[in-house]
Amino acid sequence: MSVTALSPSDNVVEYLAAHERKSMLRFITCGSVDDGKSTLIGRLLYDSKLLYDDQISALESDTRKHGTQGEKIDFALLVDGLAAEREQGITIDVAYRFFSTEKRKFIVADTPGHEQYTRNMATGASTADLAVILIDARKGVLTQTRRHSFIVSLLGIRHVVLAVNKMDLVDYSESTFDRIEADYRAFARDLGFQSITAIPMSALEGVNITRKSRETPWHQGSALLPYLETIKVRTSLAEKPFRLPVQWVNRPNLDFRGFSGTVASGIVKPGDEIVVLPSAKRSKVKSIVTMDGDLDEARPDMAVTLTLEDEIDISRGDIICAGKAPAEQTDQFAAHLLWMAEDKLLPGRQYLLKTANRVIPATVTELKHKINVNTLEHMSGKTLELNEVGFCNFNLAQPVAFDAYKDNRRTGAFILIDRRTNATVGAGMIDFSLRRAQNVHWQDLDVNKNARASAKHQRPCVLWFTGLSGSGKSTVANLVEKRLHDLGRHTYTLDGDNVRHGLNKDLGFTDADRVENIRRVGETAKLMVDAGIIVLVSFISPFQSERRMARELVEDGEFIEVFISTPLEVCEQRDVKGLYAKARRGEIKNFTGIDSAYETPANAEIDLDTSEIPATDAADRIVEYLKENGYLEA
Repeated sequence: MSVTALSPSDNVVEYLAAHERKSMLRFITCGSVDDGKSTLIGRLLYDSKLLYDDQISALESDTRKHGTQGEKIDFALLVDGLAAEREQGITIDVAYRFFSTEKRKFIVADTPGHEQYTRNMATGASTADLAVILIDARKGVLTQTRRHSFIVSLLGIRHVVLAVNKMDLVDYSESTFDRIEADYRAFARDLGFQSITAIPMSALEGVNITRKSRETPWHQGSALLPYLETIKVRTSLAEKPFRLPVQWVNRPNLDFRGFSGTVASGIVKPGDEIVVLPSAKRSKVKSIVTMDGDLDEARPDMAVTLTLEDEIDISRGDIICAGKAPAEQTDQFAAHLLWMAEDKLLPGRQYLLKTANRVIPATVTELKHKINVNTLEHMSGKTLELNEVGFCNFNLAQPVAFDAYKDNRRTGAFILIDRRTNATVGAGMIDFSLRRAQNVHWQDLDVNKNARASAKHQRPCVLWFTGLSGSGKSTVANLVEKRLHDLGRHTYTLDGDNVRHGLNKDLGFTDADRVENIRRVGETAKLMVDAGIIVLVSFISPFQSERRMARELVEDGEFIEVFISTPLEVCEQRDVKGLYAKARRGEIKNFTGIDSAYETPANAEIDLDTSEIPATDAADRIVEYLKENGYLEA
């Protein structure tokens, strides 16, 4: 759409070609609740004459039904599309709108102001080049203004328009505007913005939206739309090194093999040398194939299929890079993380990390610090809550190709996914590789696990006993070890209480500490299995995620989950240590089964209820399982 209509004599082809050559600006509107973000976008479209007659008629009708501005048109309704948004007068989801003027094309994202929807705001900011941060002139800089500004900075946006809105409600006071601008610039001094342009405006009245208004004769700068039409925002993605995450290996027949994906950055032409990661195999581009024919070059955001001069192994998830400037590879890196879930981040818990081209199990090994969005100071902490930002170390199950986020937003970003719910729980920006994996190598030993186990005449394994306190885990584990010892087997028991006197004596009983408790024990058990030992682990281990993590540390068949499924009421009746009684009285916090959850195993290899069978019989069943499955071979 354009502001100027075409006459029949206009050359339509030339007009469309000129329109195609216009630059594109992606920007977001953000800020606190009720600062007028949706109204601003609606007014921008309306005053620019970028709405059709039927859209205006629908807007007038919607205003009569849902409007919040009396007799005036409620421009926010143009972008507040959800019923819940119209009922509450707020933005919940991210609303995207495309429009163009004679000078430029735009995609604008209207993002929510409510703190609980900060994750939606981050989604809109992740692809934007510029942020319009609105401030209510009556309220000044608020916490959510600071939070959004920090996230905007973190996500790589370097240009900000400070839109001081609702100036009509403060009589277009120059002193009020100057005070707000000074406060914001003082806060944003260390955020790394290249430009901050402050504009006084009234979105509802249309002041300083598409042209300078007489209500603010003291404002020497531009109105909003002319500024957006002329601002130069960033180095083109085409100037960055070539990156193509492979989404699909295209094999329609035996005579064609291509690698399909969307160009993330850079330009590639036939004959260019490329390198494929992680294999580091090199070749040259033979052709660039599309449905409309072969191309002379491919640029960012183009979906293409590359064919290569050499037959090399490439799979979905690999990245094709410029031969002279490949991405880095690492399985450990440091990154900023925005936490987006109600359940807090637990360092040591295994999540799924999704980059532009692959999904990999990953763990936050250390939360270095949290960031106070009001002061930008670094704070210590063990976990991240909803909407908090931290700087973390990550460990991945396998290396991933990446660029630092500051160099390439498309190959330096990732999301974290909860393995149990498949919900997105965090968004991250990679800062740098820790490079530890490249400096520390596994030492091959002549005496290996098989040799150690053979000398002991057994197959090593982990017997992982889980269940509530008082269920009988330790009792049964102790009996099993006695029977195995009588059979001449080599064993060791890691008991929850005993380990907390040594290896884990620095840990408490918060969820974060419980996760770390199990992580350390899982790693210890793994080493014992490598020594050829049958190791018995007796821990409540309440979370499925950590039990799965312990299972994945060892090889298939080396982890046997033993669920002691004694009911809670029976465990409370036993209450050998008096712990349940104290927990019920509130003297013990975070006690599993009372005020901390226990997640029941879904597919335990062995399930035993000691309220139905004696502990001795339970131990016999476990030993019989080991015999039947070849763990006690002579």
